[in-house]
Parts: sequence; C-alpha cells; structure tokens
Amino acid sequence: MQASELMRVTQGGGTPTTLGRALAEYGRIAKTLHILAFVDIDETYRRRIHVQLNTQKSRHALARRILHGRRGQLYQPYRQGQEEQLGALGLVLNMVVLWNTRYLDAILSQLRDEGYPVRDDDMARLSPLASQHVNFLGRYAFTSSPPAELRALRDPNESDDEDI
Repeated sequence: MQASELMRVTQGGGTPTTLGRALAEYGRIAKTLHILAFVDIDETYRRRIHVQLNTQKSRHALARRILHGRRGQLYQPYRQGQEEQLGALGLVLNMVVLWNTRYLDAILSQLRDEGYPVRDDDMARLSPLASQHVNFLGRYAFTSSPPAELRALRDPNESDDEDI
C-alpha cells in the first residue's frame, strides 16, 4: 500500500476514521515519551539533542553567510531555478566543510608530530562549520581538479599582516 492510499483510508473524506484517530494517538505516545526523556529522565539524552541542535544552528549560520548577498532569500521565480540555487548553495557549503575538515586533519597531524597531546574529547568539540577565515565576497573560479597538496599551515608565532 502506498502512503497516499493509507492517508485516504485513514482520513475517510476529511474526517479521520477510527483507525486514523488510533494512529494519531499512537504517535502521541512516542512524542510524550520523547518529551519526558528530554525533560526529566536522561541528562545525557538532553545533551545529545543539544549538540545536534547546535550543529544544525552552525550549519544554517554558515549557509546564511554563503547566501548573504541575497540576505538568505531565494529570488528565482520558478521552482527549477530555486532548486538549482539551493543545489549550488549545498555544493558550496559542502566544499567549505570539506576544506575545513582537510585542514583540521592537517593541523591535528602536525600537532601530534610536534609532540603536543591531542585528546579525543577535545577533538570531539571541533567543527568543520567555522567560517571566519572564508572570504564570501567576490567571484570564484574552480578548477577541474583540486591541488594535490594542501598549502603550508600558518605559523601562530609569526605576525600576520592581515590582523594589523
């Protein structure tokens, strides 16, 4: 049975059937258990949910920064154009995350090679959704293949001309 057929059977011409009301009540049980677990019972569950929410907020903030030139709004007048615009936004967002992930890995490897202790619980707090170092202004050209090697990491002991 397809979902549309199931909806037609449980709605019964606009008013829910007995089966439709029973399914709605069954769904409320799961929702109630979730809310109770979140509010009262399990502190680790609540923390896990907050971590997921914070990750989503960071992802949306990065997407807004990427799409800031249009103030985060889609201006294409037709659905296909909006889908293409959202697809391009997703592609650029994924490129930023990939770039950040590659460089975070390089930084952690360099720290380990230099003998600095890198703890797993510290690494768990790192996010590839940072964007302070990304220039979102201007036009960009992308080559067909990325460079084989990453550029050299900045030495934190050297002065940075951009910060002056």
